Amino acid sequence: MPYTTDEGGRLNNFAIEPKVYQAQEPTQAEKRNYLILGAIAVAFVGFLVYVAFAVSQVS
Repeated sequence: MPYTTDEGGRLNNFAIEPKVYQAQEPTQAEKRNYLILGAIAVAFVGFLVYVAFAVSQVS
């Protein structure tokens, strides 16, 4: 593990830095999958709101 020592004799440890890389633009298939998953998530949240509203109207 890399470390340095200061004048007082104390050790200073450094974290291992991750390798930096350039992000890549998503492919057409990935974009389509994101769109489908987003639509499913919106439908699911809408369903949960509907159920919560329906249950609150019962009493």
